[in-house]
Amino acid sequence: MLDETYPCPVCRYGEISGLTLMNAFGCHFCQHIFTADLQQNCITMVDGEQALSWYWNGRRWQGIGAEVEFGWGLWLGAGLLVLLPPAMIWLSSRIFPPLPDSPWAWFPDFWAVSAFSGHLTLVIWLWIKAVEFPVLAFIKAWGRRIR
Repeated sequence: MLDETYPCPVCRYGEISGLTLMNAFGCHFCQHIFTADLQQNCITMVDGEQALSWYWNGRRWQGIGAEVEFGWGLWLGAGLLVLLPPAMIWLSSRIFPPLPDSPWAWFPDFWAVSAFSGHLTLVIWLWIKAVEFPVLAFIKAWGRRIR
């Protein structure tokens, strides 16, 4: 396993290969270092703030903690979390509208948009945590690619 090169599971652009005299891999593009477990064909990123692990399934790297099933119930719940609170805010502002001459007449619409943005951000953050996608490492790797 240490003699071959593999696609990098972090930046998905570079290739990782075995480091000389070490039981580890390194990516030539994003410069991350991975320790290798040769019995289980697993690697673990050791230079990040989270210890992310992947195993080689023969074609690509599969995240070890990424076995979360995203069924229709989870997608429905996420959609309701994103859409229902802003819809309730918007509907209540239409049923009980503010006075047109009020200096705060803009606030219900702002509140509805803020609720939508906040809930959408929450759902995206939970999805990123569930699939263990290293966002900062990915952004850094693409920044290096652009430069």
